[in-house]
Amino acid sequence: MSASTTTAGGPGAGGWADEPDLPTTPLGTALAELEHALDVGGDALDPAAAASARQVLERARGRLASDPGASVVALAGATGSGKSSLFNAVAGLTVATVGVRRPTTSHPTACVWGDVPDELLDWLEVPRRHRTERVSELDADTEAVLEGLVLLDLPDYDSTTVSNRLQVDRLVEMADLVVWVADPQKYADAALHDGYLRHLADHQDVVLVVLNQVDTLDDASAAVCEADLRRLLAADGLDRVRLLTTSARTGQGVGALRRVLTDLVQARSAARRRSEADVAAALRALEGSVAESEPDVEQTDGAEQLVDALAVAAGVPAITDAVRGSEVRAGRARTGWPYTRWLSRLRPDPLKRLHLGLGSASQGAAGEVGAGPSTPSTSLTRTSVPVPTPSQRAQVSTAARRVADAAADQLPARWGDEVRAAAGPAEADLADALDQAVQTVPLAAPSPRWWSAAAALQLVLALCVAVGALWLLALGVLGWLQLPQPPLPRVGPAPGSEYASLAVPLPTLLLVGGVLLGWLVALVAGRAVRGRAERLRRDLRERLREAVAVVAREQLLDAVADVLDRHRETRESLAAARSQLVGAPPARSGSRLGRLVRRGR
Repeated sequence: MSASTTTAGGPGAGGWADEPDLPTTPLGTALAELEHALDVGGDALDPAAAASARQVLERARGRLASDPGASVVALAGATGSGKSSLFNAVAGLTVATVGVRRPTTSHPTACVWGDVPDELLDWLEVPRRHRTERVSELDADTEAVLEGLVLLDLPDYDSTTVSNRLQVDRLVEMADLVVWVADPQKYADAALHDGYLRHLADHQDVVLVVLNQVDTLDDASAAVCEADLRRLLAADGLDRVRLLTTSARTGQGVGALRRVLTDLVQARSAARRRSEADVAAALRALEGSVAESEPDVEQTDGAEQLVDALAVAAGVPAITDAVRGSEVRAGRARTGWPYTRWLSRLRPDPLKRLHLGLGSASQGAAGEVGAGPSTPSTSLTRTSVPVPTPSQRAQVSTAARRVADAAADQLPARWGDEVRAAAGPAEADLADALDQAVQTVPLAAPSPRWWSAAAALQLVLALCVAVGALWLLALGVLGWLQLPQPPLPRVGPAPGSEYASLAVPLPTLLLVGGVLLGWLVALVAGRAVRGRAERLRRDLRERLREAVAVVAREQLLDAVADVLDRHRETRESLAAARSQLVGAPPARSGSRLGRLVRRGR
């Protein structure tokens, strides 16, 4: 019966080609990106997947460091599958022991074509007494095409000896191509499919399945067994794996198997192909440890509420109210009625009670009536804003947990745990940082020029009132003494006119007019002062919130953002490694150096 094969993808299908040295290959870049992802991800990655990936890194680098041009092919099979007989048939020599007692193979046996360094066989841990060099002058021409091949006969994977099974597991992971040899009696064995083949979906290009001993079946039965084995392989996820039918006893299919091995050897890329398959499997396992994207911590639910809670804990409402009250006090002291403005000085400056830098309000109040514009005070001492109450601290903690939970819910569990752990700063540090942030915000603002104009106008009106009052007082004293009174100037219609009686004495006009105009100026100025004070309060509230937001980022959100940045870097490295294997350019948000600079590392 002629050998039959699948049509796509596997060894011998023309998929192998020579590649340059590792440092300049996509595989070398993929290994570097995978290692970087493991280093950055750390404990946030699935422990089993991370440990397996590090083994892949070590194994790939070890294999590619020891003659990557050689091709290591391992024959693995169950007891009685004829694996050793097939090994001898391919080698053309009796290398492996074939006997009635089973299992016969207890150590890996190697047949080497050409000049293969001992370091490779040492790395495979093949005992020296079980190594055979395939050298013969009689068939040198036919065997030259296999130069660089290391053919391994493995112990039986179903051996009752634990050490034998461990050797199979180790070498199956190290071989560049694994030829799984099955026989008509045990090709559906669960130990083969569940224990090995089902886990090789990412390794279809480096796996070959052989249905051996087909000489024990007639053509119809052999076709049925082959079709059933194909069905089982497809169920294992190996729909592209290559399948051969052979008979070591009659030589049927052995030539086809040797041609597959010849193509593999001539391509001189088997080691890289196996490493690429291993890296692809490691990436698939690790990709479950990262999300497709990361949230923006400053835009997550609860970020604004966190700043609000911190602002309350920092005493921002008390400070802004104090600034407003101080500004109103100063404005009234500058623009109010000169004869009553001293009453405002009886009220303490709200900013002084908080030990904050004095703004224009207190400076203006401390000056004389005609004092010039004040200048901002930037020398701030430690504030006397009350420390956060237990209720305020609880609100901050609740808001911080809400932000952390909102970010963590969008990430895998391990990353989410790190996000939540990062959102727990020391309360003492937080309180001190809030106090320092309040002190860095200038509270003063230059007094407006119209204050000086209003103050000058009030001075003039006050002088008019004083002149009018003294004039009227003098007239009253002269009248009481029965002395002649001087002519009294009047303001209004001329004497002798019809409306002459409406003329107002000048001293009366000075007194009454000065009082009324002074009251009116004070009323208008007071409204303007209160409006300005309210605008200052709102502006200061925004500036204090910005300062508090910086504290929120530095004390709370930056720690969370650092975890998110590690997640992004890990995800992008995994994506970059994957893209190197498929030949597509990676999608990166920036260079590795740029990411490290952003993270402050």
